[in-house]
Amino acid sequence: MNKPELVISCGTVEDMKRMILAGADAVIIGEERYGLRLPGNIFLDEMQEAIAWAHEHESKVYVAVNNILDNKSLHSLPSYLTAIQSYGADAILFGDPAVLIAVRQLEKVIGLHWNAEMTSTNYATANYWGKQGAVRVVLARELNMEQVLAFKEKSEIAVEVQVHGITNIYHSKRALVKNYMEHQGKQAEEDRSKERGLFLIEHERRDQRYPIYEDRNGTHIMSSEDFCMLENLPELIDGKIDSLKIEGLLKSALYNETTVKSYRAAIDAYIANPDTYEFKQEWLDAITELQDPDRELTYGFFYKEQVY
Repeated sequence: MNKPELVISCGTVEDMKRMILAGADAVIIGEERYGLRLPGNIFLDEMQEAIAWAHEHESKVYVAVNNILDNKSLHSLPSYLTAIQSYGADAILFGDPAVLIAVRQLEKVIGLHWNAEMTSTNYATANYWGKQGAVRVVLARELNMEQVLAFKEKSEIAVEVQVHGITNIYHSKRALVKNYMEHQGKQAEEDRSKERGLFLIEHERRDQRYPIYEDRNGTHIMSSEDFCMLENLPELIDGKIDSLKIEGLLKSALYNETTVKSYRAAIDAYIANPDTYEFKQEWLDAITELQDPDRELTYGFFYKEQVY
């Protein structure tokens, strides 16, 4: 039976080590000048030691280079990728073909994970990127279970699916929070990456809060609920999904650590003996004890009849 990888995004080296010790097989790190919606910045001067530590603990490190790149970003991209490769990163996440072009200029091969956010919705496009060098596709969060499993059947490259945490529902390169605050006569934070803890609330659905924050990449509006597929992992494992992702964004280190431990326990228990596997409520209870009471745990889009 295929044992899926358990991967989580991390914002500090300390958190990265904590998640690996909790049971993560791989981590996603990076800095926001090249990576979108990361829990924090792990800069180049930290990466070499961090990657070496992860490898010593038999875990992989993927570096997010999935930002929406402008012309200015291209100048330093080759040197950034060269450094990542020399440090021994196992793969990079990309969505922009400019990254693929730059990677082809490197002296050695580095793994490529195609992560195009909500546009990675069909296996034909994923297979196209596979022919360009990608070894994995990160599926759109809006696909339902039937679509995910059908995608995997036809995909020629590995498939990664988000199984837990927050998701992005809107992104603008504009500084909408700063502009709004200035319109209200308020002073915005000089360092806009600190402007978190803000919410959008619809008049018709005031019980749902949509986190909104701003960083150097623009304004991000996030989902009002969190994915939680802990109880349904057997369906994804039987479907031979290669990688299961926990999104670490906007969560405490304790919450993420607890979540990793629960998913690790569930995956290992099912792989050990699928025929006698029983879900343990304590795995979910450990997460719900730390869950924000204003954020419901749901199945996301997995069991919705139609999304696209």
